[in-house]
Amino acid sequence: PWPHIQRPKRPQEQSKKKPRTIPFGDGWWGVGEKTLSEDQKIYPFQVETSDKEIEDLYERIDRTRYADPLEDGRFHYGFNSTYLKKVVSYWRHEFDWKKQVAVLNKYPHFKTKIEGLDVHFIHVRPPHRENQKVLPIMIVHGWPGSFYEFYKILPLLTQSRDGVVFEVICPSIPGYGFSEASHKKGFNSLAAARIFLKLMERLGFSQFYLQGGDWGSLITTNMAQMKPQCVKGLHLNMCMSNRGFKVLLSLLIGPYLPFLVGLSREDVRRLFPFFEKNVFEMLRESGYLHIQATKPDTAGCGVNDSPVGLAAWILEKFSSWADLKNRDLEDGGLERKFSLDDLLTNVMIYWTTGSITSSMRFYKENLGSNLNNRVDFKTEIFVPTGFAAFPNELMHCPKSWAQIRYRNIQSYTFMPRGGHFAAFEEPQLLADDLFNFVKKVEKS
Repeated sequence: PWPHIQRPKRPQEQSKKKPRTIPFGDGWWGVGEKTLSEDQKIYPFQVETSDKEIEDLYERIDRTRYADPLEDGRFHYGFNSTYLKKVVSYWRHEFDWKKQVAVLNKYPHFKTKIEGLDVHFIHVRPPHRENQKVLPIMIVHGWPGSFYEFYKILPLLTQSRDGVVFEVICPSIPGYGFSEASHKKGFNSLAAARIFLKLMERLGFSQFYLQGGDWGSLITTNMAQMKPQCVKGLHLNMCMSNRGFKVLLSLLIGPYLPFLVGLSREDVRRLFPFFEKNVFEMLRESGYLHIQATKPDTAGCGVNDSPVGLAAWILEKFSSWADLKNRDLEDGGLERKFSLDDLLTNVMIYWTTGSITSSMRFYKENLGSNLNNRVDFKTEIFVPTGFAAFPNELMHCPKSWAQIRYRNIQSYTFMPRGGHFAAFEEPQLLADDLFNFVKKVEKS
């Protein structure tokens, strides 16, 4: 019974040890029955548009019926309709979708069929130089983002730094943008992870790095759990921590004696008062999550039909998730970190593909049952891991909490600024931290 005396474990106790990997398995998400064989070729793809598509958009915008905002409502009730009219006016009269399509096509796009779905990705190779180490990396977006979030970080990652450079594969999650949506129920992060591992194998990569935030952090974590032998390192800018005794203890003692429970002064500053920052704040900000995790198709009807409704639904997140203080501003601080061209390009990826409803379903497929009972939440991660902790991320995860699941943390950085959309907001900071993490792993 004494804590310092370790008795030998009985056989039944040893069998209860957490698994080190999760089953790879297989799946079929296409229409109807699984086919006997699948076309494994990789096809070039180009984003296209037409005058008809743009005219339809303009007609719908012109018929928009707005609700009047409350006096001094700012962004506390959601996207303020006074400012929304300004954004939509820019969209209707100044935004050039054909020009942005050319920007999207600046990098090579491809599609390939995996588990019955057309999977879209961009594949960016660095310029050839002598004496440089080229490392493959897959970077994965989340909601309500897209592969376009990474367009500002791609030039930084494909530029040699101290002899190290990345070859970047950036897929669209099935059901998002140009990746086909599942036709079957149950397509969750584990299914996405398996498809992306198959994609890397099809591209000829046996070992590679991974980077992700939002859903991308869960998908890349699942990839590392399924095939740790393939993942040289996992870099995340969002961490879902386990709840348990260690976390509870640090919440009780942390504000007073943080060093006793593995918290730094910066952890204390970001975490406390805990209920205000992590419970009440999340209740204010997670209404969308409850809707999308329960009735995505109902909400999807409206935002898939109205471009202005879609823009409000998506862009409100780019306001508040960049910094919750933006809710106090008349314009939601939207243009402090982003340009309207960039924001509307992301909206247009959802609009032109009609993918908002299928992207919302990803919440139901992942949150429809108790996450703690899922095999991936019971499985620890042993690949080298790096965390970039941005100060305005919705929930802060201290290193000591992350270590409960991620057992091999090689780097943990308190980032000086930035929020949820790290690559979109602060590409240079994220690229710097990623390079530093990878160099550490490569030396070890």
